[in-house]
Amino acid sequence: MNHERSSALFQQARTSIPGGVNSPVRAFKSVGADPLFIKRAAGCTIYDEDGNSFIDYVGSWGPMIVGHCHPRVVEAVKRAMDNGASFGAPTELEITLADMVIAAVPSIEMVRMVSSGTEATMSAIRLARGHTGRDKILKFSGCYHGHADALLVKAGSGAATFGVPDSPGVPADFARHTLTAEYNSLESVGQLVAENRDNIACIIVEPVAGNMGTVPPREGFLEGLREICSNEGIVLIFDEVMSGFRVAYGGAQELYGVTPDMTTLGKIIGGGLPVGAFGGSREIMEKLSPSGGVYQAGTLSGNPLAMTAGIETLTLLKEPGFYDKLEEKSRQVAEGIANAARAAGYPLYSTRVGSMFCAFFTRGEVHDWPSAAACDTKAFARYFLAMLNEGIYLAPSQFETAFVSAAHDDAAIEKTIAAAAKCFKMIA
Repeated sequence: MNHERSSALFQQARTSIPGGVNSPVRAFKSVGADPLFIKRAAGCTIYDEDGNSFIDYVGSWGPMIVGHCHPRVVEAVKRAMDNGASFGAPTELEITLADMVIAAVPSIEMVRMVSSGTEATMSAIRLARGHTGRDKILKFSGCYHGHADALLVKAGSGAATFGVPDSPGVPADFARHTLTAEYNSLESVGQLVAENRDNIACIIVEPVAGNMGTVPPREGFLEGLREICSNEGIVLIFDEVMSGFRVAYGGAQELYGVTPDMTTLGKIIGGGLPVGAFGGSREIMEKLSPSGGVYQAGTLSGNPLAMTAGIETLTLLKEPGFYDKLEEKSRQVAEGIANAARAAGYPLYSTRVGSMFCAFFTRGEVHDWPSAAACDTKAFARYFLAMLNEGIYLAPSQFETAFVSAAHDDAAIEKTIAAAAKCFKMIA
């Protein structure tokens, strides 16, 4: 498969854009290749600058749940554009999307629109601190919540230590307020809470971890977090930027029946346009400026194009049977890939929650960051490149989630499974 133009564009981009890309994982660095430059997309298919077509399981990293360029979304955004891209003033569209989000997500009584997931999580944490009057936050190793300073922190020598900056440019003084526990381990959470009693403002967690691959919560984990937070006066934040409207219309909190105090959203609620949101109880949200003293602002927050795309996308998701059909498509893809690996005698651990799935290149189970980090990333890179050559576009990292859309039809699913069978035999 020819990638000459993409490679040439990448070399050109490196002279004007750091690393040649505007988000690091796009660089294909972890799989030892140059990134594809995409020209257009439709349904479940993307087309690169060399004219190659690929069945897409990245979906712009999650937003494209109804497929690329859905005619109703495209037409709605075109109509909105005719009226103006942005006003820096309130519009009725903001109320419409806010009411749809409130109706869908159990924890949200009020919501503030922003322009990215990072902005949503950063703002939610600030509000939690303002609400509780506490400084420390608790996150989980392997869970990504955007690139705000306080969140670019990993565990030190054990989960009970204070945070260490995970990126140059993050002051150690910021990082010391961030505690890092182990995902799916209530014991690690309990220890940190006991050592920092009355000092933790919030616990922020991906209820379905999607940034170390797809890692579901173990039974009782989310319920245990809810209990700890309720007992200790800690704000529980579910980061559903990825899982919101993805694993169920009401997100992971609907799926698992656990209601946090606050929720962050993004991706799907913008229908592919830049968007984020954070919401929660009326008591907490009314402490946000201008009704309260916790400041947050954004020039393009709630812009009419993103609101329109989100409204139309959520309207499509509410159609009868949407999630049932998507669940079946996703089951077929994930099980098909796992069965192909098994038939080739290749070790693989497969996970899936709704239309999020991952194939972990490991003989063991994956429940947290240490077990995910034990995967054979070199084997994944060989698999990724082989699948790409077969016309299947996956995320270029072992530690990313794959996404199925409503546009993946039987032919696309069958081609994917056949490609996987071929590729596993090649790398076994």
